Amino acid sequence: MTPSTAPNLPSEEDLRDLGFGSVITTETRGRLLNRDGTFNVDREGLGAFASISPYHALLTIPWRLYFVLVALAYLAANVLFAIAYRLCGPGALQVAGGGDATFADAFFFSVQTLATIGYGRISPIGPAANLVVTAESLVGLLGFALATGILFARFSRPAADVLFSRKAVIAPYHGGEAFEFRIANRRHNELIEVAAKVLFSRLEARGERRVRRFYDLSLERERVVFFPLSWTVVHPIGEGSPLHGLTPKDLRDSEAEFLILLTGVDETFMQMVHARSSYKAEEIVWNARFKDVFQRPKDGGRLKVDIGRLHAIEQLSTTEAS
Repeated sequence: MTPSTAPNLPSEEDLRDLGFGSVITTETRGRLLNRDGTFNVDREGLGAFASISPYHALLTIPWRLYFVLVALAYLAANVLFAIAYRLCGPGALQVAGGGDATFADAFFFSVQTLATIGYGRISPIGPAANLVVTAESLVGLLGFALATGILFARFSRPAADVLFSRKAVIAPYHGGEAFEFRIANRRHNELIEVAAKVLFSRLEARGERRVRRFYDLSLERERVVFFPLSWTVVHPIGEGSPLHGLTPKDLRDSEAEFLILLTGVDETFMQMVHARSSYKAEEIVWNARFKDVFQRPKDGGRLKVDIGRLHAIEQLSTTEAS
């Protein structure tokens, strides 16, 4: 039975567009959703400045890059103000004990001014140097306030850190088969009311063209109230499933992709968080199952979950599969 004739599937209108746009669904041959949850689409034509969102970028870049950018901005600001002090002319900065201020003196005086330290060894002389001090004091106040605000926003922004198994499997299930993947919460916070939505996407012939179609996959369990352990998301492959009768070659030839969307409530912030990922045909292991991730203590202690085994898969023999 082919997906276009399988019963209880979304209508033609429902399958036409899920937010990707008609051009993407009819012309793309690549991956729609990357494993890290980002969409595989480039945006152009907005102009150099219209496409830049500094605040959003500073909130979402990795922590290491954020601190590198802050350090570089701090260094650049002090270098620029040191140059400004030097441009004020000889004697603009008076060094205690006499002598002309070098560029290094101007740089460290800028550091002291920007951070409102002020050891008093160097003093500005004349209107020009004092105007530069005034401007630098304002820049320092605004700059530190901005950096601190973004730092707090990064710490306080709730975000899901869900770990997806590297591979999905087609495993035996109640006398048949099922599409399965496994997830776990990488953080120690608790997620509640976690819901999963799985979309199956493939290219299908329509006349002389091949267009991408999308199907909602029904799940054995679409929601879990509590998520302290791992969760194996299961789609039973019955006669009504779009996957019924398909082979690994069918998935590869149709450039199939499984799009995953998870939503849940972060108990710490009581806010909704999201996680996305996808699996391509080559990332699916057939006739296999996930290994157990639970460690059951013999002395009656607490149950443990070995997150390192989340990706562990065992291949089944023909006898086991049947």
